[in-house]
Parts: sequence; structure tokens; C-alpha cells
Amino acid sequence: MSDENAPWLIAGLGNPGPEYAMNRHNVGFMVADLLARRMGAKFKRATKGQAQVVEGRIGPPGPANRRVILAKPMSYMNVSGGPVTALRDFYKVPTDRIVAVHDELDIDYGVLRLKLGGGDNGHNGLKSMTKAMGPGYHRVRFGIGRPPGRMQVADFVLKDFSSAERKELDYFVDRAADAVEALVTEGLERAQSSYNS
Repeated sequence: MSDENAPWLIAGLGNPGPEYAMNRHNVGFMVADLLARRMGAKFKRATKGQAQVVEGRIGPPGPANRRVILAKPMSYMNVSGGPVTALRDFYKVPTDRIVAVHDELDIDYGVLRLKLGGGDNGHNGLKSMTKAMGPGYHRVRFGIGRPPGRMQVADFVLKDFSSAERKELDYFVDRAADAVEALVTEGLERAQSSYNS
């Protein structure tokens, strides 16, 4: 088990640059940005690793209050593992206190699933993280659904959310941020019972 005083590292996965900002693949960045706003902080370039970072606390005052490092790897999705591992080493974060927030094709749009460990399900960001540090980190999986018709997966994830999806996007991102906070302050089982729909 990890040290109770160790910080949590929450990595929102995505691609850097304004052209990717509203892509389905960037929902991890959207959740990280919202968590930073809730903490009243702005992302800054990390001294270690190629990522933007916010340090702060999540949770109510008292024993459930947790020190967290929010991170957005600036390396592009497919090589997220390097920056996350560099931050893990710099901040001395146990692997079971790392949370990857990412898009998930095999779940309907807006549905959340929280879990510890497991495979990468073809997700290149997770593949890179697992190769760098093993599979023993948490995942907050944000459903984006499957591509319509014969659209290629790569094209689908790099497209912006549709206008219909955008109507509910803020609500779903807000709920995902709540799920991350619950995972960090209440533990996986309680967070799963509240947010795994």
C-alpha cells in the first residue's frame, strides 16, 4: 500500500495546441482544466518532464483533504508515459496514486467508468503510460462512443465534439471532475458506486 502522505498525480490526457482543444481525444485536458479552476490555480510549465502542472489540494478540510498534482502532458497523446513517469519520480508518487483521465470509445457518450489497472483497450495514451510504469494506476474513463458508419477511429477521436454532444459536454466534464475528486478523497469503491453508471 502507498504512503498516506504521498500526493496524488492526476494526469488529464490529450494533445497540446488550440487545434486539438475541443477534440474528443482531449476530454482529459478538459477535466484537468476544470479541476484547476476549482482549485483556483493556473497550469504552469513543469520543471521536470514535458507537462503543464498545478499543485494544490482536493477535498474538505480534515483527514480527507489530499495533496494533488494535476498534469497535462504536452508530449502528444501517444507518448504520454514519459512526462507522467517523470512527474511520478519527481514528486515521489506511488503508482496506485496516479489517475489517468481519458476518452473511451467502448463506452457511450458521457458515461463514466472508474477502475484500477487493466489493459489499454487500444488507447495509445494508456499504452504509453503502461509501457512506462506498468498497469497499476487508476483510470477515469470518459465515454465518447464509437465512430458512426465507416469513420476511422483516428479521425473520430481527433474531431471536435458534435454540436449535439456539446450541449451536454459541460455537465459531463463537471461530473467527471466530481468523480476524480471522489476517487482521491473517498477511495475507488465509493467513487465507483457513485459514478460508474
